Amino acid sequence: METLYPILLPLAGSFLLSAVLLKIFIPVLRKVKLGQKILEIGPSWHKCKEGTPVLGGLFFVLSTLVAFLAWAILGGEGVDPAWGGIAILALCSCLTGFIDDYVKLFKKRNKGLTAKQKMALQILTAAAFLAYRALVLDAGTALKLYGLFGLESLELSWFYYPLMIVVIVYVINCANLTDGIDGLAGSVSLIQCVFFICAGCLLWENVGLTALSAALAGGLLGFLVFNFHPAKIFMGDTGSLFLGGFTVALAFTADAELLLIPLCLIWIIEGVSVMLQVFFFKLTGKRIFKMAPIHHHFEMCKWSEVRVVFTFSFVTAVSCGLTFWLLA
Repeated sequence: METLYPILLPLAGSFLLSAVLLKIFIPVLRKVKLGQKILEIGPSWHKCKEGTPVLGGLFFVLSTLVAFLAWAILGGEGVDPAWGGIAILALCSCLTGFIDDYVKLFKKRNKGLTAKQKMALQILTAAAFLAYRALVLDAGTALKLYGLFGLESLELSWFYYPLMIVVIVYVINCANLTDGIDGLAGSVSLIQCVFFICAGCLLWENVGLTALSAALAGGLLGFLVFNFHPAKIFMGDTGSLFLGGFTVALAFTADAELLLIPLCLIWIIEGVSVMLQVFFFKLTGKRIFKMAPIHHHFEMCKWSEVRVVFTFSFVTAVSCGLTFWLLA
């Protein structure tokens, strides 16, 4: 029971709080018309979703924080300095997403922040996260390889920092790209949370990481009740950038940066599909996919949103399961 305590309390508490808040505020958001605007460059078949409330990410972010803090206080856990690093990356990413959503909703600029503005904020966030790890946590610059190429780790020295900034910003943006159809980003992130719960509890014996993952899992479950197709609310960039920052921060906290590749496989595929589409179109004037990110390609191949979500979630579950098995 002691082992389950850091899982059950934050999981159940976050789920209940998230579900209750969303039940209360979805009608409020709809009444004040804080709804999604479907751009002309987006899928035309998503036009029916226009007006669906956004900012749903705020509610699972809030429920995650409240449930985790309640667990830390009631459980008498001491403050782990690593929590500060997670907070910097996850919450600053969330803030960037909120600013972007705010500009879209209140300033009536449909595309939100410019690409340069968003990139600058994300680079600053990643740099602050790495600086905290270096100065406060005394984190090294070696990349753990888990025996890959016969090496346990690879010392990168100063090159570690610019490389990791690129990795962090890229993965977080890939998480953002994945939030394109009902339930997809939340479902993939929920499976990632299950991995971190199991690994934190059984492999790394990191109680704080386990509780944090459980808190987010609960918040996402509450959110998905209202976000599965047909969605009654969207998470917005507030939620998707938070999910990206949170997942990346957990991987770094566990000294498992390399695990971002299998754990975030779907995110990375989504990001690569966009890069390939843009590069190939500029080079040849033709497209590789019917539409990018790749989940829209499958929609145009007559896949239902539910089928896309199930398939992408299954791929994530297999990838996370194999990763856990190899680590164990």
